[in-house]
Amino acid sequence: MELSALQKNRLLYNPPLPDLLREVDRVRLVQKTGGKIPPEPLRKLFPKTFDAHPHALERGAGEKRPLRIGAVFSGGQASGGHNVLGGILHAILAIHPGSKLIGFLGGPEGIVKNEKKELTKDLIAAYMNQGGFDLIGTGRTKIETGEQLAAAFAACKENSLDALIVIGGDDSNTNAALLAEYFIENGCPTRVIGVPKTIDGDLRSPDIEVSFGFDSACKTYADIIGNIARDALSAKKYYHFIKLMGRSASHIALECALATHPNLALIGEERQTLSAIVGQIADLICRRSRAGKDYGVILVPEGLIEFIPEIRTLIASLNRHLADDPASAVEKLTQEEKTVFSRLGEKIQKQLLLDRDPHGNVTVSQIDTQVLLMDLVNKELKGRSDYKGKFSAQDHFLGYEGRSCFPTNFDASYGYALGHLAAIAARDHLTGVICAIQHLNEPPARWTLKAVPIVQLMRFETRKGKEKPVIQKALVDLQSKPYLEFAAMRKAWEMDDCYRYPGPIQFFGAPELTDAPPLTL
Repeated sequence: MELSALQKNRLLYNPPLPDLLREVDRVRLVQKTGGKIPPEPLRKLFPKTFDAHPHALERGAGEKRPLRIGAVFSGGQASGGHNVLGGILHAILAIHPGSKLIGFLGGPEGIVKNEKKELTKDLIAAYMNQGGFDLIGTGRTKIETGEQLAAAFAACKENSLDALIVIGGDDSNTNAALLAEYFIENGCPTRVIGVPKTIDGDLRSPDIEVSFGFDSACKTYADIIGNIARDALSAKKYYHFIKLMGRSASHIALECALATHPNLALIGEERQTLSAIVGQIADLICRRSRAGKDYGVILVPEGLIEFIPEIRTLIASLNRHLADDPASAVEKLTQEEKTVFSRLGEKIQKQLLLDRDPHGNVTVSQIDTQVLLMDLVNKELKGRSDYKGKFSAQDHFLGYEGRSCFPTNFDASYGYALGHLAAIAARDHLTGVICAIQHLNEPPARWTLKAVPIVQLMRFETRKGKEKPVIQKALVDLQSKPYLEFAAMRKAWEMDDCYRYPGPIQFFGAPELTDAPPLTL
């Protein structure tokens, strides 16, 4: 494969490490008291790890022994993943030069089928600071059946793994907690360690400030939004409805709004009714039209539709009825739910009925929420006698564009540090934990590192009609400083075209251009 000039240059970038990670044989993870107490019902499912404590990285002599580590990407892509693998390998080789890193191919399915390859120093070097997960691939298989768990046990045993490192989001790390528990109960010495990955930004806690990949995705989207805003201001004839990836939370929409200053950014967590949202957009369009502005930019979070109260109720009913009897699901809706369902139009109705993710939930990425809003707003404007403007709309969905881009310097460094921390957790015999790095708004040298029991992040959630343990998704906090900053500025953005143009991701130049963390940090 012929490399571009930028690929070649990025291969030469050396991500800076926190001070504590520069000599991995002189640090260790030390048990601490405290941490969030999990819901007591989880004890029955996680009896071996329920009472685990967080660990903090401190100076001290670490064990020097050869390690055999397995690693797997799980779920969607996120920039910085290859640097996680690089961090793991470089750390275990620094611990002992006889260490080995095994990459499972195609995601968790690769563990079940024991499909893998050794990741050598030369092989890793060809992927450092590059986007995507193409070195070993990824997948969305959940290891949860007795047969799958037994197969994972067998693969770890056959490969003599000291630890399995799961690089994934909330569901993937939930899976890691289940594997850790199963391995302990069945006498498997392999430890299981999680690394927080998702562009959605919803894998957060008091310990996990953000997942890697979020910064790269948001900067990619913000560049595109800025370009669209400039086009809107130039042509002055279109409203651009831009849906942004984010399965269950509006973190990406909030970050991109702070970066680009659109005329309107909807935040799902505000939980407005459908009529209120349509009315808000129509009111904005009318006000701008009276000022001679029949154009604008509106950001729509992917998960918005599930926050709209009446649609959320409808989806919950559909999920329940579809699990029982798909043929009569609509007939079993209440009259109020049927009224909401009829308002959505045939296309959205089909998407709500037919598309389900592996967990049995509506696939919101397949629902054209931005198109639904465009149609409803158009109908609303036609019914307003005082509206004399011309409403022309364009829809966009920014999703895959941000999942495999070159990682920002922030994500390159963050992923590399997470890999080192995961390797130390493996060496120090931790299991059922997820790696957490704090003070990410500071330079990497000042980051602090810890390992947190995954069970402390969990709760029960209904999946396919059954209560299942999952890591709780972190939603946008309407009392947080980033949201309040956004709320204070957005009124001015409605009428004054305050568009901000962040431009493409920068890798060369002043640190303020190349090393800035996400704005929400």
